[in-house]
Amino acid sequence: MSNLKELKNRIDSVKSTRKITRAMQMVAASKLRQAQERAERARPYTEKMERMLSTLAAAICVDTAPKLLSGHRDEQQNLVDKTHLIIVATADKGLCGGFNSSIVKATKHKIAALQSQGKKVKLITFGRKGLEQLRFGYESLICYKAKTDNRASYDFDDAEKLAVHVIDLFQSEEIDSCSIVYNKFINALTQEVTFQQLIPLEIGNLDKEHSASDVQSSYDYEPGEEAVLEELLPRNVAVQIFHAILENSASEQGSRMTAMDNATRNAGEMINDLTLQYNRSRQAAITTELIEIIAGAESV
Repeated sequence: MSNLKELKNRIDSVKSTRKITRAMQMVAASKLRQAQERAERARPYTEKMERMLSTLAAAICVDTAPKLLSGHRDEQQNLVDKTHLIIVATADKGLCGGFNSSIVKATKHKIAALQSQGKKVKLITFGRKGLEQLRFGYESLICYKAKTDNRASYDFDDAEKLAVHVIDLFQSEEIDSCSIVYNKFINALTQEVTFQQLIPLEIGNLDKEHSASDVQSSYDYEPGEEAVLEELLPRNVAVQIFHAILENSASEQGSRMTAMDNATRNAGEMINDLTLQYNRSRQAAITTELIEIIAGAESV
């Protein structure tokens, strides 16, 4: 009978867990829709910003370019890249499958690759889980960017404050370059770990619809390309960080919804197995009692 009681208690426990995971799945599904909409709305603005900066950068030379674009240079105009800062964007909470671990794993590989090149690596963690996993084992600056209130999500002010801090580190020559790692949202089942360089700005390929002649002679800028870049480059750092945060938020909710759906299914399967085991044990106990009763009656 003790075995039956243990099975009954375990079945009740798993049922309670299934209720929790199903509720978390529904909450994550609701948050996913909002986070996905925010991330998708931010993509066109981010892409236009990158295209505009690429157009501006193509029209100026390295000697006159702002440092956020050209990076730190020595007397021979060679790029100096001794200290690299990585912004690690993770979640504040767990129970979202391999979302956080995939980012941390990619970050560790990136750190090892940079250190093998003789570079010093510093870290800024944006999210509690990244801080917990990267706090120990690295002789680097780890700064936790925490929320100041009970808001459900980050907004542009958070990204802007972090961007100002990163730019200050760059201008004081404490770092030479900076990149951010996050999970790019593909769909609810798929998230892609992405590294994006923020400082110095990488001039990517322009849109295929724009030719090289359009880049060089389409617009006149006032007061000039350099002055416009001086204003836009710091803004671009904040925009790219905010975009990464939005992509990360959508990926987190998608990963959590998938993880909780799997947990709910596994709990249902476990309940079925335990119920079958409980019924078999109960039937065996009843059969044993009947055999004892019949044997006793025959002996009398």
